[in-house]
Amino acid sequence: MKLRLLFILFTFSIYSLALLPGDDDKRFPKALTDDNKKFTNVGNIGLTVTNFGTYGSGFVLWPEQPSCEFPLGSGIEHIFDGGLWVGAFIANDSLGGGKVGPFVTTGAVDAASVSARGGGFEYTNAPGDLVLERSSLFDSRFFDPSAISHQDFVMDFVDTNTVLDNGEPIADHDPLGLSIYLETYAWDFPFANFFVIFNYWIKNVSNKYLDSVYVGLWTDTVVRNTLITGRPSGSAFYNKGGNGYTDSLQLAYEFDAAGDLGFSDSYIGIQFCGSEPNLPNSFPFGFVDSIPSVNYVTWQFRNTDDPNFFAPQNDVDRYGKMRGFFSSTNRWKDGINPELVRGPSNRSTFIGRGHFKSIAPGDSINVVFAIVTAKKFGPDPANLDTEEQKKNLYSNADWALRAYFGEDRNRNGILDPGEDLDGDGKITRYILPAPPITPLLKVIPENNKATIYWDKRSELSVDPISGKRDFEGYRLYRTQAGFDLTEKQDIFASLVMLATFDSAANGIDFDAGFDFVELDEPVTFPGDTTKYYYKFELDNLLNGWQYLFSVTAFDEGDPSNNLTPLESSPLSNLERVLPGTPANEDPDVEVGVYPNPYYGEAYWDGSSERLRKIYFFNLPSECEIIIYTLAGDIVRRIQHNQESNGSDIRWFETFASDGKQKMAGGEHAWDLITDSDQAIATGMYLFAVENKRNGNLKTGKFLIIK
Repeated sequence: MKLRLLFILFTFSIYSLALLPGDDDKRFPKALTDDNKKFTNVGNIGLTVTNFGTYGSGFVLWPEQPSCEFPLGSGIEHIFDGGLWVGAFIANDSLGGGKVGPFVTTGAVDAASVSARGGGFEYTNAPGDLVLERSSLFDSRFFDPSAISHQDFVMDFVDTNTVLDNGEPIADHDPLGLSIYLETYAWDFPFANFFVIFNYWIKNVSNKYLDSVYVGLWTDTVVRNTLITGRPSGSAFYNKGGNGYTDSLQLAYEFDAAGDLGFSDSYIGIQFCGSEPNLPNSFPFGFVDSIPSVNYVTWQFRNTDDPNFFAPQNDVDRYGKMRGFFSSTNRWKDGINPELVRGPSNRSTFIGRGHFKSIAPGDSINVVFAIVTAKKFGPDPANLDTEEQKKNLYSNADWALRAYFGEDRNRNGILDPGEDLDGDGKITRYILPAPPITPLLKVIPENNKATIYWDKRSELSVDPISGKRDFEGYRLYRTQAGFDLTEKQDIFASLVMLATFDSAANGIDFDAGFDFVELDEPVTFPGDTTKYYYKFELDNLLNGWQYLFSVTAFDEGDPSNNLTPLESSPLSNLERVLPGTPANEDPDVEVGVYPNPYYGEAYWDGSSERLRKIYFFNLPSECEIIIYTLAGDIVRRIQHNQESNGSDIRWFETFASDGKQKMAGGEHAWDLITDSDQAIATGMYLFAVENKRNGNLKTGKFLIIK
């Protein structure tokens, strides 16, 4: 079993011993602040990022916080943990005088090294330096005009601290004298919501030169569906991964080769994007050979004697791995059969860049990676790793590179004519083509019906690449009833297009126009200042079933830049509603229960007692519901109002974890659990509903069959 006991240390305050430039012997204790509570949630990947050099949570915060979940809400996890590695020699001058080492500073290492050297957690942070969040989305509470993406995480950490707050040294840690500034970027665009970019600035804050520097990401990848396997634990959870490397994209990846086949059909990739200074593709080695400047290596868990796949135990071993060698004569591309790592096992993945000749005191380098996820493509068996299955992975990885290269569309490192979009004379990175702004949406659930309203701000959008207002139209989406009861939850894939409306007579999309949905005058709602210009009504829905609705905006495309029409993300404005009866004060309208009779194996319920659910309907806006046995014993008292509708029961926690579902106001869900926290038995039950506003009393009965 993979243990990460040292994660416990992150909850404590730690003292810093700062190695200052030009002052090797002075050390000053500082209280440290660890922050591991941030995770990406703006797109379709939930990745934990920390300010102590790691990503993924080791499942310490699971299930409340994902480690690397894709798609969001699916329960399919992809990373145990991972971290930044920097390896180098320390020298007195740029020529390598007095060189000692090598030394490797690690954010995290594999479990074999955890037991040998205390976890390898060698980056710490300054007092109060939490992970900061910012966003380029105007609607976000983290909006910041300096933001790069829809969700930036910004943080600093160092490798200069050597002692914990209890006086215990960080085991076997020889600081290189590094200060790291990291920004991560995530987007909600449907063509870019499956990767997170890690942009590292690595500064030498010592008074020594760093010689022959390598930088890389070590990742303990694991692809499993926790809705199938439950809490991640035990070696059997971790030893099912197959691995591979695609040299053309500089992309290392893992997939589930033997675990939850059919329920975890995805890839996790760790990709090198670029660096400044740039390096050649390879360095000479011997008379006829060369060493790539981007290297992939992998090793097996707790394996210390295999000449090719041994787990490194010290800085010398780690530095050797960072150079890309399996042994003195074998590298991946020459001597190791890729099929050896496609089979299921428990492996670590490393991808790195180097060597950078030297980093002088006070100088920095910039190295960028991406963590990329993708669903497997095509009908091939889930345990395979065919080229066809990697089609989505390759496409998604290329989008990550497209984001990194930005204005440098041909990726040659030069601003060619027509590429300098902002006119600043240098390559601006992290520019993606943008669909129109996501519409503001309101969905009102009614009896067997939902009414959808949205605004028209999308129509004013200007594309950052073309500089044109290129809005074309809207698309409406919904999920089918019962989609959320499957064991493979993927909201993005479950959305079905209801309708599309676009500018008429220009030959793009259906030329449907907007007459069918455009209101004569915009409408507003109490407590909401938004003006809604469009309305769509959908009938014949099932009361008590969950539906998700979304409205997207799409543009005309940009043929001059070889772009097809782009669409905003349907995940950005999802509204989760349950149609039902509205609040009803009419004394002549009966209050009822459905389903009635209730059968214990009802499709819409889960498999356990606490996932059962019935609804009371036609309720007044404020009332008390009292359930009795036939003998007159009170089983349960329920307080109802239009905001408190039973959505706090386990069913909603399981199948609507965001807690934002809307109900019509006259229904209340009950999980068949008594006031004494017991499941009720088969039998006939009575109920009474007292209207708190006028004292009217209504009664009824229902049958439970288990």
